Amino acid sequence: MIRRNSAILVSCLIGVAMVIAACSGTESAPPAPPAAVAVPVANGKPINPTTPIVVDATGGTLTTVTVTNAGGKKVDGKLDANATHWTTSEDLGYGGTYTVAATAVNSDKKPTTKSFTVTTISPDDTAYANVVPSPDVVSDVGIGVGQPLVFQFTKPVQNKAEVEKHLKVTTTPAQPGAWYWVDDQNVHYRGPEYWKPGTKIHMEADVYGVDLGDGVYGAEDNAVDYTVHDSWVAKADGATELLTVFHNGEQVKQMPMSLGEPNNPSHTGPHVISEKAAVTVMDSCTFGVCQGDPGYYKETVYNDLRISNDGEFVHSAPWSVGQQGSSNVSHGCVNLSPADSQWMFDHFGLGDVVEITNSGGPPLPVWDTYGDWELTWDQWKAGNA
Repeated sequence: MIRRNSAILVSCLIGVAMVIAACSGTESAPPAPPAAVAVPVANGKPINPTTPIVVDATGGTLTTVTVTNAGGKKVDGKLDANATHWTTSEDLGYGGTYTVAATAVNSDKKPTTKSFTVTTISPDDTAYANVVPSPDVVSDVGIGVGQPLVFQFTKPVQNKAEVEKHLKVTTTPAQPGAWYWVDDQNVHYRGPEYWKPGTKIHMEADVYGVDLGDGVYGAEDNAVDYTVHDSWVAKADGATELLTVFHNGEQVKQMPMSLGEPNNPSHTGPHVISEKAAVTVMDSCTFGVCQGDPGYYKETVYNDLRISNDGEFVHSAPWSVGQQGSSNVSHGCVNLSPADSQWMFDHFGLGDVVEITNSGGPPLPVWDTYGDWELTWDQWKAGNA
């Protein structure tokens, strides 16, 4: 009897121990899933170099991201506050291959490392958007109130409307303005009136990565700043043979002159000074009238202000002083005495205006350097793409 009861007691104790063991046991948590790393633009078709490379992490955070080009140079980028989104902060290059290496950790701090490849488009050609006038030429003296703002592309632009979206002009004080395509490579900007003296102008062409058409893309962005100097406007009236000069709207000087003879009349309308030279050799052979031809000339001329690409200048003409103020005898230029031409040369610069009336000549063509002001404001705005 005693042995049997002992056996029953032992079995009860074992049962209690098993229950206690079962109640006090703990289960370990399952491991966290690995973090995922993705680069949406990777391993697909080539991207535009202005398209950013984006690295995303899900189920974790990014710890390292490097993007390098084929030469091993790193591309700058920025990680967001949550460490789940990394984006390049600089443009890529054309025709490039970029390697992306990224590591993300999950909640267990276990890393996932991935590598990706991104390629960029290879244009058939690229074109620059150069500015006219060169900022280096006018940085110290500024530009005149009549100066059109010009982007001159080194290759023809077919997608003009698209390119215009990437051109910008800011003026202080604010003044309206519009673009006009003179031809496939030159786009000009002006307002309904001359610029206000003292205006600060910032112009930019953000054309890098922009499809200009026919396989040509913008080579790089360009931005410049100008300051408009005092207003200098000279009015050349063929009816009186007088050149009247206005400074900031006030008449300051009047001088006798001679315009183009009847067979070579000066163009009418506003002319903008595009070049300035103390000495120029003027040779009619440059436009086809060569030695032996009627009307041929070759002269060394002083105090020269170019007002068109058709050979029109304001300059010193001591040989025509006797006719200045009474008759038109030049080949289309504005002839002045040596003293008066020196005064003009000292006071007028790039972007200043010479308005010619009553010369008997045709209007200055809009495509002739700066014939921009020959068009009405409505005509000008119609030249937008």
